[in-house]
Amino acid sequence: MKPQRQLSVGIFSAPQVAFRFLQPCTFAGRRYEERWSAEYREGRILFDGALYDEVIFTPEPAASVETSFAPASFVLSDVTIGVDFHWQRKEAQRFAGALKLMVEGERITAVNLIGIEDYLRCVIASEMKATASPEFLKAHAVISRSWLLAQIERRGTVPAGRPEFVETPDTLIRWADREDHLHFDVCADDHCQRYQGLSRLSSPRADEAVLATWGQMLTYEGALCDTRFSKCCGGMTERYGTCWENRDYPYLASVADRPAEGGPDFCDTADDTVLSQVLNDYDLETKDFYRWRVEYGRRELADLIRRRSGLDFGDEICALEPLERGASGRIWLLRIVGSARSMTVGKELTIRRWLSESHLKSSAFEVSYTADRIILEGRGWGHGVGLCQIGAAVMGHRGYPYAEILAHYFPGAKLSTR
Repeated sequence: MKPQRQLSVGIFSAPQVAFRFLQPCTFAGRRYEERWSAEYREGRILFDGALYDEVIFTPEPAASVETSFAPASFVLSDVTIGVDFHWQRKEAQRFAGALKLMVEGERITAVNLIGIEDYLRCVIASEMKATASPEFLKAHAVISRSWLLAQIERRGTVPAGRPEFVETPDTLIRWADREDHLHFDVCADDHCQRYQGLSRLSSPRADEAVLATWGQMLTYEGALCDTRFSKCCGGMTERYGTCWENRDYPYLASVADRPAEGGPDFCDTADDTVLSQVLNDYDLETKDFYRWRVEYGRRELADLIRRRSGLDFGDEICALEPLERGASGRIWLLRIVGSARSMTVGKELTIRRWLSESHLKSSAFEVSYTADRIILEGRGWGHGVGLCQIGAAVMGHRGYPYAEILAHYFPGAKLSTR
């Protein structure tokens, strides 16, 4: 196997973790096979009749077979995916690498210790279907690797464990990035990159994309690029500072998501052939990603915001007033006017969380009113920064090479190998 840098991925936390070994694994000098479970017990991990501070199951070396990737070594039961999204559910997932169990709070966290390239092949198959066009998969392999390495490099230089915020009696501006993981490099959900192990590797294309781009990443003036991505930009990508801290990167500028010669936006598609390649089945449950509309009764919205924010704006919401927008039209400062109080809130993720039971598709919306209703008409799905997954999938489907896809969404960035 090719050498790989090792990575720790937090999968999920629960009072009890059930797992099954697909190949023999060792811990504390003992060989384990088949089904086991561990549970939280008074600040420690109860496993196999004893208490531990930490448990690491390491797969035994496999027979000498020439392969670039590690085989599946264990299955985790009842993994929650899509945390806080409309399609949240539980499933069993297979993983390569080692399984680490650790205590966080009053729960056990399952952590996968795995090589970066092994991780990436699973991200490619988890973020989109592995039957997508090869050039799109290659582009995503490069940005997923670049983002991951940039976050690891950044770790330790940015305060961890808390969101950044500005708070006064009438203002709450808050943003959170991935620095809140204290005990592992990245998590397995959309908060970082969607990683669902080997369960969705249904074709060799994800492997081929990782192998074809092995070690490749995007750099800008010699530094690793923080290559963000979202489902659908809605026709225009957004600047970094609209969503996170007040800084910007030249390669994360706002760009129009359309061909240089003009024409419709790349992400404005209803082509089921493309969408079925990009979106997993549970994503296809929601197809109004390019343009969408939601509406609330004024009392209904007041109750929703009360539950989502913990703040009481009164019996009804009188107005939603966009104060500041990014280049794509995404609102990053919104004034909420209620019958009892008003407040300015931001940034875009806080706005999306307060205005939906899970996450509003984006903060790029216009507001209109009827006598008793507040109507939001919006564009795109996600923060819109960096690569637009649906737009990039359309580009790949039309035959654009992956280097051109990357150049479109990350202007000025260069493909490099470290």
